[in-house]
Amino acid sequence: MTVSNRTILITGAASGIGLATAKLLADAGAARLILTDIDAAALARIRLRCTIDLVPGDVADPAFWDGAAAYLGGLDHAVVNAGVAGAGMIADLDFAEWRRILSVNLDGAFLTMRAALRAMAARDPAGGSIVATASASGVKAEAGTAAYGASKAALIHLVKVAAKEAAAHHIRVNAIAPAGVETPVWDAVPMFADRAAAIGRDAAFTELAAMATPLGRYAKPEEVAHQIAFLLSDDAALITGTCLLSDGGYTL
Repeated sequence: MTVSNRTILITGAASGIGLATAKLLADAGAARLILTDIDAAALARIRLRCTIDLVPGDVADPAFWDGAAAYLGGLDHAVVNAGVAGAGMIADLDFAEWRRILSVNLDGAFLTMRAALRAMAARDPAGGSIVATASASGVKAEAGTAAYGASKAALIHLVKVAAKEAAAHHIRVNAIAPAGVETPVWDAVPMFADRAAAIGRDAAFTELAAMATPLGRYAKPEEVAHQIAFLLSDDAALITGTCLLSDGGYTL
């Protein structure tokens, strides 16, 4: 994994996949990490083995990126990871909930990607790589996942368009699409929250994974972090416009 002495942006960095990725890249020799999250308190608790810039805020707010642009000089890589979850059947889904999910997962991803592409294209020489955290829900349809699934399906296509546009600047853009990952995002899913309250969080993850995943388990955030790091790194130098399914067989 070749990320030594690089400057890397990570959104949604205060927990889950984002935090695991930040820790991995710091340990792998990254020079500077620019970490963003809407949870300013959790962000402030992060301690890593490299220089870190903590930039709390809402990735779906264009004004946030106007200010954050000052931190992106010399940017080598970006992890477009901030996201929210939710569930609801289309006929019952409130439009405000639809917009909440699309706003963060798609609008926020677009704004992050735009800022990162501008910074990387401005380098001399230009270059870099971006990885966006999509989801197997963007590939496989399931009842009750309209907003979340649509946001991630759109993100996968956005990545492909970005890869085609950015290739002239020697910037690679890829996505990773996990299925179940043991992260706090599940706590916002009523079905999971109810089951976790009844039998415990670990048992709820085990139960869900046994039902939904042929390999019989969900991923740990650290496992997904290693896959993101590979796609970011020079080891993936010819990989662009790809969505890596990391789903334990869920989409089979």
